[in-house]
Amino acid sequence: MNTASHPFHGILLILAAGLILASHDGIAKYLALGHPLILVIWGRYLSQSVVMLLLFGPRRGLDIVRTQRPVLQLVRGLCLVAVSLLFVSGLRHIPIGEATAVLFLAPLFITGLSATLLRERVSAGQWGAVVLGMLGVLAIVRPGGALFTPAALLPLGAALCLAVFMLLTRRLSETDDPVTCNFLSSLVGSLLMSLLVPFYWETPDLHDGLLLSGVGGVAMCGHLLLSHAYRYASAATLAPFTYSQLVFAVLVGGIAFGHMPDGVALLGIAVVIASGVLSVWVQRRAA
Repeated sequence: MNTASHPFHGILLILAAGLILASHDGIAKYLALGHPLILVIWGRYLSQSVVMLLLFGPRRGLDIVRTQRPVLQLVRGLCLVAVSLLFVSGLRHIPIGEATAVLFLAPLFITGLSATLLRERVSAGQWGAVVLGMLGVLAIVRPGGALFTPAALLPLGAALCLAVFMLLTRRLSETDDPVTCNFLSSLVGSLLMSLLVPFYWETPDLHDGLLLSGVGGVAMCGHLLLSHAYRYASAATLAPFTYSQLVFAVLVGGIAFGHMPDGVALLGIAVVIASGVLSVWVQRRAA
């Protein structure tokens, strides 16, 4: 199938993925407000590992864990655990919309990491997008504002770890299957959190237990929809629509937690979205 033959289908899938991933963050925030952080992250990765094993294990067998670069897979998995710990910890103190906007700096951080670590050429337009994104975040967590606290560094750290995760994903895509990459990252998270969760264990009630057991499946569903979206439309076509997750995050925060960004924060979120779209446009024009 031509990847750009059904762009409308791809856009619908990317919008659905944004809604599901924003809902996942809402569930994670709800659980983290009432339960130990380690327990929430453990449930997220364990449930995802189990669902992936049930879905792909029978057909793939041991191929689901075969990798040509085990060390990179381990580091990638640890980066994703760091993203989860930092971001969900931040959700305890920061509204979902604002935290998600900071997390969306990750693609812009990739520009800086590509230039410094990989020695890749970065254009002035791409650096401009990075500066614009940082200005947007400053508007969200502006000095003197309610969000200008040390907790604002948590989603910022998550964005940096996510940037490293995405760079490793790009490198591993040359040798390893995407299903293998996703399963191994969830497996690393499951094993690491299983070592820690006995020290933080508390038995949730039935309602929260069901949410805890399903949160990983929700995340996996969102990421699968993202993957399928690119079967119907090109990355350049879909890139601006990935920022729909920011809009959905603001809505989830407002409906579920009564947190609505003020005018300046909304302006900052819009600037972050504009910086991402600018980055995509600059890269597409260069290509």
